[in-house]
Amino acid sequence: MAGLKELRTRIEAIKSTQKITAAMKMVAASRLRRVQILVDKNQGYSENLRRSALRVKTEIEELEKAKNVSFMRPLLLREKVNPQKYTLYVLSSDRGLCGAYNSNAAKRAAQRIRELLDAGKVVKVQCLGKKAYDILRRTFRESNVVIERVMLDAHGLSYPKAAAKLADRILNCFVAGDFDVCEFVYARFVSAISRNFVCEQVCPLDLNSEHLEDDKLAKLNRVGNAFYDYMPDKLTLLEDILPILFNDTVFKILVNAAASEHGARMSSMDSATRNAKKMISELTLKYNSLRQSAITTELIEIIAGAEAI
Repeated sequence: MAGLKELRTRIEAIKSTQKITAAMKMVAASRLRRVQILVDKNQGYSENLRRSALRVKTEIEELEKAKNVSFMRPLLLREKVNPQKYTLYVLSSDRGLCGAYNSNAAKRAAQRIRELLDAGKVVKVQCLGKKAYDILRRTFRESNVVIERVMLDAHGLSYPKAAAKLADRILNCFVAGDFDVCEFVYARFVSAISRNFVCEQVCPLDLNSEHLEDDKLAKLNRVGNAFYDYMPDKLTLLEDILPILFNDTVFKILVNAAASEHGARMSSMDSATRNAKKMISELTLKYNSLRQSAITTELIEIIAGAEAI
C-alpha cells in the first residue's frame, strides 16, 4: 500500500502544478492579446513614417547629385566611415518559464558579439532583462567585453513612455560619443508560436534604399502623376521626422520583444499543462492497476483463509 500512497501524493502534486501552468498560460495569453494590438497598430504607422523619411532623404540625395553639392546630414543619419565602438542592447525577460526564448536571444547576441570582436571592434553590451545578462556574462567572462544590466525603472510605465525614456538614453550616449553604432538584439514577433531573433541597427538610423527595386524607387517620390512638394524645406522636414522615427523604432522593438516573450511563455505553459495531463493519466492508470492488484490479493487471502477454516 506504500506504493499506492506515493502515487496518490504524486498525482495530487502534478494536479496542483497543472493548475498553476494553466493559470500562467491564461495570464500570458491575456498579456499577449494586449501587446499584439500595439504591434498590429504600430506596423502600418511605422512603415509609413519610415517611407516618408526615406522619401525626403532620397530627394535630398538627388538634389545633391544635380547641383554637385553636399548637405550636412542630421545627427541621427551621421555615420562614421569606419565605426569602432559598438553598443548592443539585448532584450530578454527577467523571469523564466518561457521555453527557449531567453537562451535564443542570448545565442543571437553572442553570435553578433563574436562577429564584431573578429572584426576588431570594441563592444559594449547593455542587457534589458536578467536572463540574457546572466547567460552572456558567463559566456564572455574571460573576454574584455563590457556587459551591463540596464534598469530603466519603467515598472508601471506604458510602452510609449518606456520607449521614449530608452530612446533619450541612447541619444544622449550617441551625442556624448559613447558609441559609433547602436544595435538591438531582440525577437521580432511573427505569431504566438513563431518569432525571429534579429539584430537591428537603430543609431544612426538605417535609411538605405538599396533594398528597393528600381520601379519602386522611381515611384517613391510620386503618387500617380503627382509629385510631392515640401514645406518647410526638405532638410528641416527630415530633421523633424527623424526623432519621431527614432522613438517609433525603439517602441516597435519593445512591443515586438514583449509580444514574443508572452507568446513564448503561453506556448511553454500550454505544453507544460498538456504534459501534466498526460502524466496524470499515466499515473492514474498505474495507480488503478496497483489498487486492483491489491484488492485481488486481499480477496484471495480471505478466500484461502475461509477454506482453511
